[in-house]
Amino acid sequence: MKTVLLIASACLLGLLSTTGASLPYPILPPLFAAEASNDLTGFLGLPPKLLFGFALMINPLGLLIGSAMLGPVSDRLGRRRVLLVTAVGAAAGHALTAWALVAQSYPLFLLARFVTGLLEGNGSTMRAMLAERLTGGLRNHALSWLNGAFHLGWLVGPLLAGFTVGAGITVPFYIAAGALLLGAGLAALALDRESVAPQSGNWWTVARERHALTLLRHTPLRTLFVVHFAYACGVASFYEFFPLWLVDVGRYDTRQIALVNMGMCALMTFAALFAGRASPREPRRRASGQAAFAATAILAVGLGNLWIGLAAILLFGLPHAYYNATLQGWSADQFAAHGQGAVMGLLSTTFCLANIVMALAGGVLTLFDTRLVLVVGGLLAAWAALAMRNWSSRVIPVSVEAK
Repeated sequence: MKTVLLIASACLLGLLSTTGASLPYPILPPLFAAEASNDLTGFLGLPPKLLFGFALMINPLGLLIGSAMLGPVSDRLGRRRVLLVTAVGAAAGHALTAWALVAQSYPLFLLARFVTGLLEGNGSTMRAMLAERLTGGLRNHALSWLNGAFHLGWLVGPLLAGFTVGAGITVPFYIAAGALLLGAGLAALALDRESVAPQSGNWWTVARERHALTLLRHTPLRTLFVVHFAYACGVASFYEFFPLWLVDVGRYDTRQIALVNMGMCALMTFAALFAGRASPREPRRRASGQAAFAATAILAVGLGNLWIGLAAILLFGLPHAYYNATLQGWSADQFAAHGQGAVMGLLSTTFCLANIVMALAGGVLTLFDTRLVLVVGGLLAAWAALAMRNWSSRVIPVSVEAK
């Protein structure tokens, strides 16, 4: 029963976390693509599409810092404590986002999204909690189910936005804040209290000395970072800019974007239920093939017409769900000696960094053509597939480094 509650609590918080993070994706493109501007979309007289790129970047910037810090901090200070504090704080961040939209304050909107992202970097803590408390096939399945919860959040968030924004642009954010508070309360009941070792130190000392990027001094983890970063850049270009592509190419509105995203995430979530199954193939070689299929889907959106692009958007979720399950399960087994919080934090940090890079680059490229962002992202994901395949032929010694 304890195991069931553990997995259910992690999946619930994962679902609510990404639900809130994904809320703006169908809301922002129509706002910043509209001909009439306001104080929010016309800040300092800058091009709205450039402001849109910065608005996309700021949340992943917070996620980058949070993912790098919160996983290692939870290694020392306890998973339960970190999860509850960050969930309540993220709820406050959503309320602040709603306030910024009402005030039409672009700086306040950026601050709110940054704080929310910082605290929603707790995904690495959830993964570490499952990775250290479960073993074998159950661990791989649980990590895959958690990925499914994250994917489902990317479905629920845009769907919630699409069907409640008509009642007011702030309504989706208040609903997300309330749901996070409810989820934190349920998690508090389900998760056991943890004792903190006297030598743990304060959270700032742990975050500074043990953040996830310190793992890059190890060659295999540096290789993992480079290859996964290239793939994550492709995924980030897809996630961040296919809604704008739908506006440019198909003149889609918020509700139509939400429906397309719903189809993609539904398929991705369904795939994640089965993606943790064992396979005799070398994990990195499997991840290589999965990344290649994902790259093909991204390129099909960038190079195809509306109908080809729609089909590719929907099908993208299949290979991406399997790639995540494969890479995370292999990393948990291969690099456990470094601390599961730090290892899962590195994977999350890599994805957040890719989101920042592609938001900045995409904000510039969209001034020419939104399709350029998707083509560049697809090529990066294709390179990652080739690099992962080459890396799979090399044996990595099992690390014996203590946590």
